[in-house]
Parts: sequence; structure tokens; C-alpha cells
Amino acid sequence: MRLALFQPDIPQNTGTIIRLCACFDIPLDVIEPCGFIFSDAKLRRAHMDYEQRAIINRHKSWTDFEIDNISNRMVLLTTKGSDNLDVFKFSSIDTLIMGSESSGVPETIHQKIPNKVRVPIGPSTRSLNVAVCASMVLWEALRQTENLPSQTSNNRRLKARLK
Repeated sequence: MRLALFQPDIPQNTGTIIRLCACFDIPLDVIEPCGFIFSDAKLRRAHMDYEQRAIINRHKSWTDFEIDNISNRMVLLTTKGSDNLDVFKFSSIDTLIMGSESSGVPETIHQKIPNKVRVPIGPSTRSLNVAVCASMVLWEALRQTENLPSQTSNNRRLKARLK
């Protein structure tokens, strides 16, 4: 399981997602260019010291990202998604892709990715904050694939008892 940010605009959201990925031991792919300097103080304030624990892979372009993730299933998180979060079946080889806060992903990328998931929200609202959405979807994907930290440690304990 991986999480990817396509050309993120807001350093605080990126910092929060770095912390999220560190806490769940999930690699983060950042597809550049970013709308801020990656070492920005606002970024550091949001991720605190979690950047040291995070696995961050920076890609100069979408093409570079695609080459590096050829064996993963791409899942785009979008308000235009055809599958709701509560019915989509995640896989441990998924890369969850978040578009930029201001414009999502370009239509050309949107069309390339067959798996599109949306978080159902109220009819009078447009979207969730990207970090909030990433948290919700990543948690559900890890739960389904039995890779939440508690599930992983429970699975290790169970395997140890069976030996």
C-alpha cells in the first residue's frame, strides 16, 4: 500500500500526510512540482519530527511516478469517483492517489486510472480537506487488507502461537 500526492499546493496538508504515512508505515510518493518549497517551515510544522520516520519518494513528473509504480494498482481518490469508499475493494498493492488541492489531477491522468473512489459527503458540500480524505481512505484500505497496526501485530501474535 502506498499514498501519492499529485502536485500538492498546501504545505500544511502535505506535512499532515507525511505524519499520517509515518504513523501507518506507508510510503508516500510526492509527484512534483509542488506549489511550495518542499522544505518550507509550514511543512515542517505540520509533520513535526515525523519526516525522519516517513518513507518519502519524490518524483519529478507523473511519467517518472508511473515508471516507478508500474506494478501497483492505481486508485484515484476523487469527487468524480464511480465507487463509494464503503463498497470499493482495496488491495495491498494499491497506490492511493490524491490530486492537488486546487485542481485535482488533469483529465488525461483521470482517464488513465480506471479505479476511482470517492468519499460520500453531504449534497451541499464540495469536498473534504485532502489530508482528512487521505486519512479516511488509507484507514479503510488498511483495514480491508488487514494491515492496520493493530491487525498486523495481532496477525504476528496469531502466527507465533500457531508455530
